[in-house]
Amino acid sequence: MKILVATEKPFAKAAVDGIREIIEGAGYELALLEKYADKADLLAAVKDADGLIIRSDKVTAEVVAAAEKLKIVVRAGAGYDNVDLAACTAKGIVVMNTPGQNSNAVAELVVGMMVFMARNQFTPGTGSEISGKRLGIQAYGNVGRIVARYGKALGMKVCAFDPFVPADVFKADGVEVADSVEKLYASSDFLSLHIPATDQTRKSIGYKLLTSMPKGATLVNTARKEVIDEAGLMQALEERPDLKYITDIAADAQPQLAEKFGKRVFATAKKMGAETAEANVNAGLAAANQVVDFLKNGNRRFQVNK
Repeated sequence: MKILVATEKPFAKAAVDGIREIIEGAGYELALLEKYADKADLLAAVKDADGLIIRSDKVTAEVVAAAEKLKIVVRAGAGYDNVDLAACTAKGIVVMNTPGQNSNAVAELVVGMMVFMARNQFTPGTGSEISGKRLGIQAYGNVGRIVARYGKALGMKVCAFDPFVPADVFKADGVEVADSVEKLYASSDFLSLHIPATDQTRKSIGYKLLTSMPKGATLVNTARKEVIDEAGLMQALEERPDLKYITDIAADAQPQLAEKFGKRVFATAKKMGAETAEANVNAGLAAANQVVDFLKNGNRRFQVNK
């Protein structure tokens, strides 16, 4: 069987070496397609692949149609909206992600972003401390729980909202539970956003929630740009000169936001939440192990297109 690693933005060498050891150690052939610039290259490479490992590469219906033997796709990372789940399901292809492997990297970035904005993007002027401030966390998954732990270690008062997490989990972590997303925003000096982009969440964060936040509040988005109502964000920033927004996924209107609001907004040049050497290796090795475990043992633990 052939396992294809298709990465427009390649894994680190240490990750590739580890993936090779896992795949070839299991008796499978490893094929690499790195830094490809044309979708035609991916279509050709996936034609005879039994397994596919990707990062942010797009597995569209066209890619699925070209994959004559494909049995499994593993997205090395938590998000998987770059994979056409319906097309894969229709063809009997299992899709998995690697939850938790990038979580610490993203959580550390959240802390850095909070400090960066509290200290005026490290430019002259009086900033503020984050200790003693209220940190709200929307979505209490792998990343959210680590952010909560770091926030508490820094002396922040942590509150979270996630209707899918049992109350005893929050209690065990010493985290206050918000009764609603509205109450979470209304009480948070810093709000760390971790919700996925779904039909229910797209453009769900907008004017009403943002303008309910306390004076001087900052929204930190390391999730997806699609969950932000950009028109509402623009209006909220215009009406509330004390609000700040920092994101790891530049808004479509980022040039206009930067021009109008200066140091009150910031976006990384390219999504970097998982861009650490450790996360790169962890996600790659997890993906390889999951491919092998599925092909040899039928393990579907991390399947997302059930």
